[in-house]
Amino acid sequence: MTTAMLQATGLTKDYGDRPALLPTDLRVEPGEQVALIGHNGSGKSTLLKLTAGMLDATGGTVSIAGEPAGSLRARSVTSYLADSPTFYDDLSVWEHLEYVSRLHGVTEWEQTAADLLAHVGLYERADDLPMTFSRGLRQKTAIALAFCRPFDLMLVDEPFVGLDARGREALLELLDGNRVRGSASIVATHELGYAAAAARMVVLADGEIVYDGAGSAQVAREHLG
Repeated sequence: MTTAMLQATGLTKDYGDRPALLPTDLRVEPGEQVALIGHNGSGKSTLLKLTAGMLDATGGTVSIAGEPAGSLRARSVTSYLADSPTFYDDLSVWEHLEYVSRLHGVTEWEQTAADLLAHVGLYERADDLPMTFSRGLRQKTAIALAFCRPFDLMLVDEPFVGLDARGREALLELLDGNRVRGSASIVATHELGYAAAAARMVVLADGEIVYDGAGSAQVAREHLG
């Protein structure tokens, strides 16, 4: 059996005396594309942050390509697109792209960065500070940053909120390109269309997985409608 891209075993997270994630087992194979759905508070963001190494688990384990989540090796192969991205106050969009690219060992980064900015509609804003942007433009900046670096696993938390039609289309195309390249992805979303069309859909409710199977419009509506 190949090493899983993501392997969670008995993974739990409590915030004080409030459980956010009940014992969870989840395996995602290399190249697999997963839509993660559920209402606010269902545990989606908690699961993604545990996988990204941004939170410490209360119990159980989670690994990325066989390495503990949060370790240097796991972080090096995982790209995380947050629902509320943060930026440096004094760096332009272009400087953010250079920083992230070089941080991950990408030396020939300029053309990729320019192509990404053109793709999401930010090419003319490359010298602007993302801290001054609207939510939608900040989200587009975060999309470019998430895809400018190499990765084997893409974690995406509610990416469609605040995006206009062009931004949504650009993100879907990038995610599809991610699939073609063979990288795995987990996209937490309320987007019914994306969830229903997913090859695999995982539903979280009250901190536990209640469905794990092919994308289904009916199941998605039951849990998001």
